[in-house]
Amino acid sequence: MSCETPSNSCANERPLFFYDFSAPYCYLSAHRVDELLPVKPIWQPIVFGALMGAIGKVSWTLRKGPERDARMREFERATAARGLPLSWPRDWPFGTYSTLVVRAAVIAGDHGRLEQFSLGAYSAGLGHGGDLSDIDVVLDVASQVGLDPDAVRHGVNRIDVKQRVHDITANAVKLGVTGVPSVVARRRVFWGDDELENAAREISGYARSAVQR
Repeated sequence: MSCETPSNSCANERPLFFYDFSAPYCYLSAHRVDELLPVKPIWQPIVFGALMGAIGKVSWTLRKGPERDARMREFERATAARGLPLSWPRDWPFGTYSTLVVRAAVIAGDHGRLEQFSLGAYSAGLGHGGDLSDIDVVLDVASQVGLDPDAVRHGVNRIDVKQRVHDITANAVKLGVTGVPSVVARRRVFWGDDELENAAREISGYARSAVQR
């Protein structure tokens, strides 16, 4: 059974990595989640705005003011410490927010390029200030990771692709995800880049228990 489509049995087999392209700390986690977790996770791109709407929450990224400014400065220090480029897209996150790049990521997954496309999209967006609501920017990322730009252009408007994005996001809500990045392992949610180490320890414990049985 393929684990690329959300399912309870798949969630029990491998951890799920839920992320969005506008939430900044996903940018950090995407660059280390595969290396850090002892079991390669299933990458699950979601629509962050839909998740927030479903659970009645407003992210700090949407609340303009001193607190958000302080958190942005904190994130700038974090990216610098990790050696990652950062250039906030115009009027982030309002001006460039779109589900387009999430749909393109789903198509990339169909061609075995989900992780590569996602990292390329982070580089183009948060990394270098590009507009991921611009189809040309998204298609350039697709081309760079070996995808057919025309297939992506047509695919992002397909009803089945939009439905799959909806289903992945709905599954995140069902599993209790309240923010991204989140790793879900055996229905336990580890929310935040700073929780990846805890997720890794928990998953390692599962593996040791399985070997001892």
